[in-house]
Amino acid sequence: MAEVERLLVIGGTGFIGHHFLRAAVRKNWKVCSLSLHPAQPKRHVAEVEYLAANLLDREEIHLRLRQRDFEYVVNFGGYINHSLFSRGGRQLVEEHFTGVQNLIEVLPRNCLRAFVQIGSSDEYGDAPAPQSEDLRESPISPYSLGKVATTHFLQMLHRTESFPAVVLRLFLTYGPGQDHKRFLPQIIHGCLNNDNFPASTGEQVRDFCYVEDVIRAILLALENDSTRGEVFNIASGEKVTIRKMIETIQQLIGGGKPEFGKIPYRASENMCLYADTAKANQIMGWSPQFPLELGLEHTINWYRENG
Repeated sequence: MAEVERLLVIGGTGFIGHHFLRAAVRKNWKVCSLSLHPAQPKRHVAEVEYLAANLLDREEIHLRLRQRDFEYVVNFGGYINHSLFSRGGRQLVEEHFTGVQNLIEVLPRNCLRAFVQIGSSDEYGDAPAPQSEDLRESPISPYSLGKVATTHFLQMLHRTESFPAVVLRLFLTYGPGQDHKRFLPQIIHGCLNNDNFPASTGEQVRDFCYVEDVIRAILLALENDSTRGEVFNIASGEKVTIRKMIETIQQLIGGGKPEFGKIPYRASENMCLYADTAKANQIMGWSPQFPLELGLEHTINWYRENG
């Protein structure tokens, strides 16, 4: 084993990825980030080596990673999009499934101890809540199909080649630095500015998990050998309606004028999506440490200070 653990992070320039880079650097690991786009100044971590490549270009990945070995790999790659197949869905499937195949084909395995794939609660589709890892997935979009295909591909590799894969299915992660186009930052900005803003009727039930809790789960999954070949839900395990979430942010900020009912629900949207997190607790010893209001307070304060 190397004296210093070497970590490759795919998508380290994104929201969760850049939080994870900072945590890995604090552990004194040698960290390399491979992303399609360069890091924004606010997300740049000085101790990290940044590389650029498209996961759909196998030769480009090979060029960037040749003569490199890693103990750990974490894949945040791909983007969230709920478009229909007829509106660019094939590209979404390829971004998530083909990209991972390309990466694993060129990834040196000599020293590899863990490959953590960041999955999604969307893999459950319209499965009944609370969603547990033993439920059959029911994808309802090309995005969720790409995630499900990747999960099964990695589990097959673990069974047939002892590939050290772990899949973490994240529910709704939130926290400082999330892209302004995402749901919670939009609500926070609307309330900070005391604006009118459109919303659905807000009856959807969701499960929100603070980003620092998610980062701790990823680190535990990397360093715990008993996680190999497994799928874990990473979430708070607490259900909250979208309307309640918006109203809580209103109360914490003291502003905002949501116009409920102005936005329709998505086609095939799962109205009740929250996790059973018992498996992560039993095998990894993980449970969330940030109650919802505390996580929201940290997040709101960040947007107050950073815009």
